[in-house]
Amino acid sequence: MIEADALSRLTIVEEEPASSNASFAADVRRGLSAIPKFLPARHLYDAVGSALYEAIMLLPEYYLTRLECEILERYAGAMLRAVGDVEIVELGPGDGRKSRIVLEAALDRMPVVRYHPIDISRSSLHALSERLVAEHDRLIVTAHLGDYVHVLQRRFLRGTGPVLVMFLGSSIGNYEPTEAHLLLRTIADALAPGDALLLGVDLKKSREQLELAYDDPGGVTAAFNRNILTRINRELGGTFDVRAFRFCASYDEQRACVDSFQVSLRTQQVRIEALDLEVEFAEGERILTESSYKYDRAGIAAMANGSGFALRRAWSDPAGRYSVNLLERER
Repeated sequence: MIEADALSRLTIVEEEPASSNASFAADVRRGLSAIPKFLPARHLYDAVGSALYEAIMLLPEYYLTRLECEILERYAGAMLRAVGDVEIVELGPGDGRKSRIVLEAALDRMPVVRYHPIDISRSSLHALSERLVAEHDRLIVTAHLGDYVHVLQRRFLRGTGPVLVMFLGSSIGNYEPTEAHLLLRTIADALAPGDALLLGVDLKKSREQLELAYDDPGGVTAAFNRNILTRINRELGGTFDVRAFRFCASYDEQRACVDSFQVSLRTQQVRIEALDLEVEFAEGERILTESSYKYDRAGIAAMANGSGFALRRAWSDPAGRYSVNLLERER
């Protein structure tokens, strides 16, 4: 039971009135009616998918979370010194393992820290927020339930004082380049000149390292990816035979992107009852389920430029495989 003092430091704002199931249904209809077929990666993270992703983060092949945590543990103090005393906003904090590193560094230098996590998962957001206020008596949490683009467009940060937005986990890589630019522009528009964005970015590296990270030998990533078909069956009355699809992840060097697919093993037809939709698959036809773009320093700077930000500093692991970047809202 969370104590009254902790509860007094917690506010949860319900920012998203639309049904998440309705959004899922609309995206499934749009994606499976397209040529080529796709399913938006954000729908991989239902309760089962989120649990599988937690397992992925523990895999030795999946270096991203481990390296980002190491960078934050080593440099969080320097990052905060670079921005001064700020309110901290986080887009999609998940289980909060990286949030804690930065928040504890902030509590070391500030008497009170104000934290605004934004997440689309009600259960994850409540669990993280309640745990944080119970653990830290100088932390004030105002959590926002909803899609972070919609939440930021409400400009709730205006007038709050200096702000640091954290967008970690290399989540920016899941956006097509034009979409990444638009997202950064949305974040910039929600901020005041001089505010900052802490952006986690996976860096370009060998095909072997990347494909192993996104298609581990134990099949955990394949199960995570396949779960979206199971979710369609469960929530929308789909008839996917998941055994009739195989998982594939491949690195496109020209685009510097790892693409993940479900590949149909035979000619087949799938019905989705809730959508009154019949979907035809040819043998070998693919459903794109996730794209993960990789960057170098020049690419990160170019992504920031024209979006209202300028790249000020970057911190990396010794081998230069991953970076956490400080972008400043231009004046």
